[in-house]
Amino acid sequence: MYKNFIKPFLDIVTAAFAFLLLLPVFIMTMLVLAIVNKGNPFFVQRRPGKGERIFSIYKFRTMSNAKDAEGKLLPDAVRLTPIGKLVRATSIDEIPQLLNVILGQMSIVGPRPLLPQYLPLYTEKQRRRHEVKPGITGWAQVNGRNAISWEKKFEMDVFYVERINFALDMKILVLTFLKVVARKDINTEGTATTEPFKGTQE
Repeated sequence: MYKNFIKPFLDIVTAAFAFLLLLPVFIMTMLVLAIVNKGNPFFVQRRPGKGERIFSIYKFRTMSNAKDAEGKLLPDAVRLTPIGKLVRATSIDEIPQLLNVILGQMSIVGPRPLLPQYLPLYTEKQRRRHEVKPGITGWAQVNGRNAISWEKKFEMDVFYVERINFALDMKILVLTFLKVVARKDINTEGTATTEPFKGTQE
């Protein structure tokens, strides 16, 4: 009952309320990033959701499109702008995903939506993370986020899928708030962004 009916309803109501509450922050961030990036302040990327169906995820753009002499994008650490670091550290870059929740593509809580090219790399157990809608935050995010291995993240994603309930969702939301306030586990130590997933050796 909770998973199939109550949770989807609470997702839309909560996301709509949160978006209205954060609208001033949304507009201010959008304007600042439009100026800093000299253009589109949004980052749109295709991600697999529930049932591995592909959708477009919305985030605030935190990196520039700076390229080298050969026209290739510079490393993430170079392209991550100062304002982008702040937006990412405070998790403000995630606010546009509330629109994904309102559209029914995501949940407030669930496994994070990753890149489509990872789909062939999952083990059968890891693939279970796509049995539910992806979330803005999740069990892996409050238990290490980008500071833990991919394998550990996927273990926690499957743990959530198998035990999804209201109490667990509330616990994750509280822990998420504490993580955001503490600005903890944003990236793997020594890197600007998360290292790509290359598959698990079984």
